[in-house]
Amino acid sequence: MGEGRILVVDDEPQIRRVMRAALVAAGYEVSDARTGDEALDRIRSERYDLVLLDINMPGMTGIEACHEIRLLSDVSIIMMTVRHTDADKVEALDTGADDYVTKPFGMPEMLARIRAALRRKLFSPTSGATHLRFGDVEIDFPARRVMAGGKPIRLSSKEFDLLSYLASHANRAISHEELLHAVWGPDYGEEREYLRVFINRLRKKLEPSVENPQYLLTEPWVGYRLELPR
Repeated sequence: MGEGRILVVDDEPQIRRVMRAALVAAGYEVSDARTGDEALDRIRSERYDLVLLDINMPGMTGIEACHEIRLLSDVSIIMMTVRHTDADKVEALDTGADDYVTKPFGMPEMLARIRAALRRKLFSPTSGATHLRFGDVEIDFPARRVMAGGKPIRLSSKEFDLLSYLASHANRAISHEELLHAVWGPDYGEEREYLRVFINRLRKKLEPSVENPQYLLTEPWVGYRLELPR
């Protein structure tokens, strides 16, 4: 059975009813919202562990709502949409979503995605250290907190998990498949666009230069590596 508070954001009443019934039956506490504005109001006043957010809504779109949510919270976000091209996926992920599900979907698939999104993992350096510094970046692993230039940096839960896994295997090239398995779960492994987007998001927040990264490096045809001073 699941555990956590989920906000379902969709303008179609039938979808909200079906999702609520299925998620409650799976053990989750569920609220819903009809619009992006309503979702933002709920997130400002209540705490959620996950937002299921439809992209195609009248008024504020799901993409716009995702962007606004990311300014407020590191809550996990799964986008729901009938669009399924790689460009659509990248747009959703680049806005701040953690995952992407194409309609129509079966509830077993959705529940698996939810479990992956809510999975919290603590990866720390093999030395057992609770903190790690490189450049002007400091990671506090137990607190799941990152500072850069002396200022707190907001990372989504999956951004932090990805950074932590790279840090726990610093100076080693890690394959796309290993990263996806470790951070998203065993059902993932082919979604390389997820990693491209998330690494780029991390570089924008942590690197002095996104175009010439010093720490979050790409290993061509292999994966990625966190390069630390030796």
